Amino acid sequence: MIKEQIPAGSEPLQVPFWFDPLCPWAWVTSRWLVHVEKVRPVKADWRIMSLAYLNLEQRGGEGLSEEYRTLMENAWGSVRVCAAASEHAGPGILGPLYAAIGTRLHNQRRREDPTVIAEALAETGLPASLAGAATSTEFDQRIKESHHEAFDEVGLDVGTPVLRIGGTALFGPVLRQAPRGDAAGQLWDGLAMVAATDGFFELKRSRNAKPSFD
Repeated sequence: MIKEQIPAGSEPLQVPFWFDPLCPWAWVTSRWLVHVEKVRPVKADWRIMSLAYLNLEQRGGEGLSEEYRTLMENAWGSVRVCAAASEHAGPGILGPLYAAIGTRLHNQRRREDPTVIAEALAETGLPASLAGAATSTEFDQRIKESHHEAFDEVGLDVGTPVLRIGGTALFGPVLRQAPRGDAAGQLWDGLAMVAATDGFFELKRSRNAKPSFD
């Protein structure tokens, strides 16, 4: 188990985690990883990806409904603000900013509220002017470079969340709700064992429920 592989007192295992703030499934998994940090020697390394770039450019918009296409076109906004914040304050700001945005979008169910970005920037001590990045392409290349770090490895038939354990990038785990305490640690241990298995590719079952943010 991973907790036995890392000696006491050593540096925590850095776990890159790629997110798009808009994705509710990534949000649930990210909150699970926050709980894992409390019970295992693990540290999340928050990184950005873009569902808009994945679906509209890399996949060419194939098979998307008009409603979902519009959602993807609007999805650039929050991840662009995250990219601008990282440029302004360094990548360490991504965790707090993601938490501030995600809490409002998902837990508070304010996905259509235009004040979410401004509030999240204020909460994390960032300049209000960064909200302007939502409608600018200035940071799109930065987003794409971070995105490719994950998706060049896991492929284009998955979405977010993507995380890397050791040298292995994986899609998921996709969770309805975030396990806490020992349950969070046990899921981590199992995922770490899977990631260490040479030749492992996929475990999956169909989703039959919406994510829960309680």
